[in-house]
Amino acid sequence: MSAPQWLIVPAAGRGTRMRAACPKQYLLLEEQAVLACTLSRLHEAFPEANLLLCLDPEDQWFHDAMVPFATWQRLDGGDERVDSVRAGIDWLAGEACDDDWVLVHDVARPCVTVADLHHLLASIEDDPVGGLLAAPVTDTLKRQDSDQRVHETVPRQGLWRALTPQGFRYGVLREAFERAGHDRFLMTDEASGVEQLGHAPRLVTGRSDNLKITHPEDLALAAQILSAQRASFHPSLSDKEPGHEPV
Repeated sequence: MSAPQWLIVPAAGRGTRMRAACPKQYLLLEEQAVLACTLSRLHEAFPEANLLLCLDPEDQWFHDAMVPFATWQRLDGGDERVDSVRAGIDWLAGEACDDDWVLVHDVARPCVTVADLHHLLASIEDDPVGGLLAAPVTDTLKRQDSDQRVHETVPRQGLWRALTPQGFRYGVLREAFERAGHDRFLMTDEASGVEQLGHAPRLVTGRSDNLKITHPEDLALAAQILSAQRASFHPSLSDKEPGHEPV
Protein backbone atom coordinates (compact mmCIF):
# COMPACT_ATOMS: atom_id res chain seq x y z
CA MET A 1 0.00 0.00 0.00
CA SER A 2 1.46 3.34 -1.05
CA ALA A 3 1.05 6.36 1.19
CA PRO A 4 -0.12 9.89 0.51
CA GLN A 5 2.73 12.36 0.39
CA TRP A 6 0.90 14.89 2.60
CA LEU A 7 -1.67 14.92 5.40
CA ILE A 8 -3.37 18.16 6.42
CA VAL A 9 -5.15 18.16 9.78
CA PRO A 10 -7.05 21.38 10.59
CA ALA A 11 -7.03 21.69 14.39
CA ALA A 12 -7.40 25.40 15.12
CA GLY A 13 -11.07 25.33 16.14
CA ARG A 14 -12.21 26.42 19.56
CA GLY A 15 -15.14 23.99 19.79
CA THR A 16 -17.58 26.38 21.45
CA ARG A 17 -20.50 23.99 21.03
CA MET A 18 -18.78 21.57 23.42
CA ARG A 19 -19.12 24.09 26.26
CA ALA A 20 -15.80 22.86 27.70
CA ALA A 21 -12.84 24.56 29.36
CA CYS A 22 -10.58 23.76 26.40
CA PRO A 23 -11.05 23.17 22.66
CA LYS A 24 -12.62 19.80 21.88
CA GLN A 25 -9.42 18.46 20.29
CA TYR A 26 -7.82 18.54 23.77
CA LEU A 27 -10.62 16.86 25.67
CA LEU A 28 -9.61 13.47 27.01
CA LEU A 29 -10.66 10.40 25.08
CA GLU A 30 -9.46 7.14 26.58
CA GLU A 31 -6.87 8.99 28.66
CA GLN A 32 -5.36 11.01 25.84
CA ALA A 33 -6.34 14.13 23.91
CA VAL A 34 -8.70 13.72 20.96
CA LEU A 35 -5.99 15.26 18.78
CA ALA A 36 -3.50 12.60 19.86
CA CYS A 37 -6.03 9.82 19.18
CA THR A 38 -6.70 11.11 15.68
CA LEU A 39 -3.03 11.54 14.81
CA SER A 40 -2.32 8.04 16.13
CA ARG A 41 -4.88 6.54 13.73
CA LEU A 42 -3.44 8.46 10.78
CA HIS A 43 0.08 7.41 11.71
CA GLU A 44 -0.91 3.74 11.98
CA ALA A 45 -2.18 3.90 8.40
CA PHE A 46 0.44 6.18 6.83
CA PRO A 47 3.57 6.36 9.02
CA GLU A 48 5.74 7.74 6.20
CA ALA A 49 3.43 10.64 5.30
CA ASN A 50 4.31 14.28 5.94
CA LEU A 51 1.92 15.93 8.39
CA LEU A 52 0.82 19.56 8.30
CA LEU A 53 -0.90 20.33 11.62
CA CYS A 54 -2.85 23.60 11.58
CA LEU A 55 -3.26 25.04 15.08
CA ASP A 56 -4.54 28.21 16.67
CA PRO A 57 -1.54 30.57 16.94
CA GLU A 58 -2.48 31.12 20.60
CA ASP A 59 -2.95 27.42 21.37
CA GLN A 60 -1.79 26.73 24.94
CA TRP A 61 -2.76 23.05 25.18
CA PHE A 62 -0.69 21.49 22.41
CA HIS A 63 2.66 19.81 22.97
CA ASP A 64 4.93 18.00 20.54
CA ALA A 65 4.54 14.64 22.25
CA MET A 66 1.03 14.40 20.78
CA VAL A 67 2.51 13.97 17.28
CA PRO A 68 3.77 10.49 16.32
CA PHE A 69 4.97 11.48 12.83
CA ALA A 70 8.68 11.77 12.12
CA THR A 71 8.14 14.53 9.57
CA TRP A 72 5.63 17.20 10.45
CA GLN A 73 5.11 20.94 10.38
CA ARG A 74 3.10 23.17 12.67
CA LEU A 75 1.16 25.89 10.83
CA ASP A 76 -1.02 28.76 12.02
CA GLY A 77 -4.64 27.88 11.33
CA GLY A 78 -7.54 30.27 10.91
CA ASP A 79 -10.92 31.04 12.42
CA GLU A 80 -12.70 28.61 10.09
CA ARG A 81 -11.78 25.11 8.97
CA VAL A 82 -11.35 26.28 5.38
CA ASP A 83 -8.83 28.91 6.52
CA SER A 84 -6.69 26.25 8.19
CA VAL A 85 -6.74 23.97 5.17
CA ARG A 86 -5.89 26.93 2.95
CA ALA A 87 -2.85 27.60 5.16
CA GLY A 88 -1.70 24.05 4.47
CA ILE A 89 -2.27 24.36 0.73
CA ASP A 90 -0.36 27.66 0.64
CA TRP A 91 2.57 26.17 2.59
CA LEU A 92 2.79 23.30 0.13
CA ALA A 93 3.36 25.72 -2.76
CA GLY A 94 7.10 25.43 -2.32
CA GLU A 95 7.16 21.75 -1.40
CA ALA A 96 4.58 19.67 -3.26
CA CYS A 97 4.29 18.58 -6.87
CA ASP A 98 0.96 18.92 -8.66
CA ASP A 99 0.50 15.12 -8.75
CA ASP A 100 1.17 14.63 -5.02
CA TRP A 101 -1.72 13.19 -3.05
CA VAL A 102 -2.99 15.40 -0.22
CA LEU A 103 -5.37 13.92 2.35
CA VAL A 104 -7.30 16.29 4.62
CA HIS A 105 -8.77 14.87 7.82
CA ASP A 106 -10.77 16.54 10.57
CA VAL A 107 -9.04 16.42 13.94
CA ALA A 108 -12.41 15.72 15.57
CA ARG A 109 -12.75 12.35 13.77
CA PRO A 110 -10.63 10.00 15.93
CA CYS A 111 -12.72 6.91 15.09
CA VAL A 112 -11.70 6.60 11.44
CA THR A 113 -10.27 3.11 10.96
CA VAL A 114 -6.96 2.18 9.42
CA ALA A 115 -8.87 -0.09 7.04
CA ASP A 116 -10.97 2.84 5.79
CA LEU A 117 -7.88 5.03 5.40
CA HIS A 118 -6.23 2.35 3.26
CA HIS A 119 -9.48 1.75 1.35
CA LEU A 120 -9.79 5.44 0.45
CA LEU A 121 -6.27 5.69 -0.90
CA ALA A 122 -6.56 2.43 -2.84
CA SER A 123 -9.85 3.59 -4.36
CA ILE A 124 -8.55 6.94 -5.62
CA GLU A 125 -4.95 5.95 -6.40
CA ASP A 126 -5.58 5.83 -10.16
CA ASP A 127 -8.45 8.33 -10.20
CA PRO A 128 -7.81 11.53 -12.17
CA VAL A 129 -9.67 13.66 -9.61
CA GLY A 130 -9.70 12.09 -6.16
CA GLY A 131 -12.44 11.43 -3.67
CA LEU A 132 -13.67 11.21 -0.13
CA LEU A 133 -14.90 8.78 2.46
CA ALA A 134 -18.68 8.99 2.65
CA ALA A 135 -21.66 7.07 4.01
CA PRO A 136 -25.10 6.70 2.42
CA VAL A 137 -27.83 8.59 4.28
CA THR A 138 -30.09 6.20 6.19
CA ASP A 139 -32.24 8.65 8.17
CA THR A 140 -35.44 10.23 6.89
CA LEU A 141 -34.67 13.84 6.02
CA LYS A 142 -36.99 16.80 6.64
CA ARG A 143 -36.76 20.32 5.26
CA GLN A 144 -38.06 23.00 7.63
CA ASP A 145 -40.14 26.08 6.93
CA SER A 146 -39.67 29.55 8.45
CA ASP A 147 -41.46 28.44 11.66
CA GLN A 148 -39.24 25.36 12.07
CA ARG A 149 -42.04 23.05 11.04
CA VAL A 150 -41.74 20.34 8.44
CA HIS A 151 -41.98 21.82 4.96
CA GLU A 152 -41.30 18.58 3.12
CA THR A 153 -39.68 15.18 3.37
CA VAL A 154 -36.53 15.00 1.25
CA PRO A 155 -35.93 11.72 -0.63
CA ARG A 156 -32.72 10.19 0.69
CA GLN A 157 -32.02 8.05 -2.38
CA GLY A 158 -28.60 8.95 -3.74
CA LEU A 159 -27.70 11.17 -0.75
CA TRP A 160 -24.44 10.63 1.14
CA ARG A 161 -22.86 12.05 4.30
CA ALA A 162 -19.46 13.49 3.51
CA LEU A 163 -16.77 12.22 5.89
CA THR A 164 -13.01 12.66 6.01
CA PRO A 165 -10.32 12.11 4.93
CA GLN A 166 -10.83 13.68 1.54
CA GLY A 167 -7.98 13.12 -0.88
CA PHE A 168 -7.03 15.04 -4.02
CA ARG A 169 -3.97 15.85 -6.09
CA TYR A 170 -2.20 18.95 -4.83
CA GLY A 171 -2.62 20.76 -8.15
CA VAL A 172 -6.39 20.17 -8.10
CA LEU A 173 -6.72 21.38 -4.51
CA ARG A 174 -4.61 24.47 -5.16
CA GLU A 175 -6.79 25.38 -8.14
CA ALA A 176 -9.94 24.79 -6.07
CA PHE A 177 -8.79 27.20 -3.37
CA GLU A 178 -7.73 29.78 -5.93
CA ARG A 179 -11.13 29.58 -7.63
CA ALA A 180 -12.99 29.76 -4.33
CA GLY A 181 -11.07 32.90 -3.37
CA HIS A 182 -11.74 34.53 -6.73
CA ASP A 183 -15.45 33.62 -6.76
CA ARG A 184 -15.94 34.20 -3.01
CA PHE A 185 -17.27 30.67 -2.74
CA LEU A 186 -17.39 29.16 0.75
CA MET A 187 -15.81 25.72 0.68
CA THR A 188 -17.54 23.64 3.33
CA ASP A 189 -15.16 20.80 2.48
CA GLU A 190 -12.48 20.10 -0.11
CA ALA A 191 -14.85 18.15 -2.35
CA SER A 192 -17.19 21.14 -2.67
CA GLY A 193 -14.31 23.25 -3.98
CA VAL A 194 -13.26 20.54 -6.43
CA GLU A 195 -16.87 20.29 -7.61
CA GLN A 196 -16.81 24.03 -8.40
CA LEU A 197 -14.04 23.27 -10.89
CA GLY A 198 -16.41 20.96 -12.75
CA HIS A 199 -14.97 17.71 -11.38
CA ALA A 200 -16.91 14.85 -9.80
CA PRO A 201 -15.03 13.45 -6.79
CA ARG A 202 -15.35 9.72 -6.17
CA LEU A 203 -17.53 8.63 -3.24
CA VAL A 204 -15.71 5.91 -1.32
CA THR A 205 -17.93 4.03 1.11
CA GLY A 206 -16.65 4.40 4.67
CA ARG A 207 -17.82 3.14 8.03
CA SER A 208 -20.73 5.03 9.54
CA ASP A 209 -18.96 5.12 12.93
CA ASN A 210 -16.46 7.68 11.58
CA LEU A 211 -17.95 10.12 14.07
CA LYS A 212 -17.19 13.84 14.15
CA ILE A 213 -17.08 15.01 17.76
CA THR A 214 -19.22 18.14 17.84
CA HIS A 215 -21.54 18.06 20.86
CA PRO A 216 -20.82 17.11 24.52
CA GLU A 217 -22.51 13.71 24.20
CA ASP A 218 -20.28 12.81 21.23
CA LEU A 219 -17.22 12.33 23.43
CA ALA A 220 -18.75 9.42 25.33
CA LEU A 221 -20.06 7.98 22.07
CA ALA A 222 -16.58 8.15 20.53
CA ALA A 223 -15.18 6.22 23.49
CA GLN A 224 -17.82 3.53 23.01
CA ILE A 225 -17.04 3.34 19.28
CA LEU A 226 -13.31 2.92 19.91
CA SER A 227 -13.98 0.18 22.44
CA ALA A 228 -16.36 -1.59 20.08
CA GLN A 229 -13.85 -1.34 17.23
CA ARG A 230 -11.15 -2.99 19.34
CA ALA A 231 -13.52 -5.75 20.39
CA SER A 232 -14.63 -6.31 16.79
CA PHE A 233 -11.22 -6.31 15.12
CA HIS A 234 -9.04 -7.59 17.96
CA PRO A 235 -11.11 -9.40 20.62
CA SER A 236 -7.98 -10.46 22.50
CA LEU A 237 -6.97 -6.80 22.89
CA SER A 238 -10.32 -5.41 23.99
CA ASP A 239 -9.28 -5.23 27.65
CA LYS A 240 -5.75 -3.92 27.04
CA GLU A 241 -4.46 -0.39 27.09
CA PRO A 242 -6.50 1.71 24.61
CA GLY A 243 -5.28 3.83 21.77
CA HIS A 244 -2.47 1.70 20.35
CA GLU A 245 -4.12 -1.04 18.27
CA PRO A 246 -4.68 -0.62 14.51
CA VAL A 247 -8.27 -1.18 13.39
